[in-house]
Amino acid sequence: MNRLEGKIAIITGAARGQGESEARLFAKEGAKVVLADRLDEEGQAVADEINKDVGDGTAIYLHLDISKEEEWGSAIETTIKTFGNPTVLVNNAAVLRPKSIADTSVDDYMFTFKVNQLGTFLGMKAVHAPMLEAGGGSIVNISSIDGLKSANGLISYSASKFAIRGMTKTAAIEWGHSNIRVNSIHPGGINTIMGNPSQNEMAETMPYKMHPIPRIGKPEEVANAVLFLASDEASYITGAELSVDGGWRAGEIIQGLPGVKEFETGYMYGQ
Repeated sequence: MNRLEGKIAIITGAARGQGESEARLFAKEGAKVVLADRLDEEGQAVADEINKDVGDGTAIYLHLDISKEEEWGSAIETTIKTFGNPTVLVNNAAVLRPKSIADTSVDDYMFTFKVNQLGTFLGMKAVHAPMLEAGGGSIVNISSIDGLKSANGLISYSASKFAIRGMTKTAAIEWGHSNIRVNSIHPGGINTIMGNPSQNEMAETMPYKMHPIPRIGKPEEVANAVLFLASDEASYITGAELSVDGGWRAGEIIQGLPGVKEFETGYMYGQ
């Protein structure tokens, strides 16, 4: 408890999924939390629940289109008036529109760019000055495993997530001397509306059965990683990439080779 005592955090895409889990965890750990999203009804409901569970005045909800600079300005102004200068930013909001390269229109591509890449840039830029005034802070940019590798159908999504990875490093270099740390997190398959749109239980295991941890990830598991990077426990970590992917990027289990055993379920586990 209280790992974020005294922190003021803005979390985008906080109405559901990973962002909601991050907001709830941050509040429990002592932070004042600004939940930002375009899903107003859902976002306000989460903020109300946090205030009920943790204490009145812990959280507020703000409507924010992260691709619009003027809305970021308003969000920062409201944050400062309500809680003070933000010291944590989690650029979590993102969109995914899988299409082949041939089928991806310029409008499709630019929509993903504006939300995922431009939105992250605008968020970092918006919090820079108030974080300087606060004496420093932590920015956590949510990229993806597809910012480390890619797959068919992900031309716009993967490009935007690779870009976030690079922007994170640039910001870490430029702002480290100002005590502002900037890191990226790269989730694998996570059990959210984006990661498992059908919310099918089979999708929670079958696509991952050859991975070291043979299941889909939980939003709370990403939130715990974000919490660490946002906290002072990560005070000497900046420009880093943290994969939260159940070992996906480490490689896959190959049936028939030494070092694994097969259970009746058919899933493969490392010994």
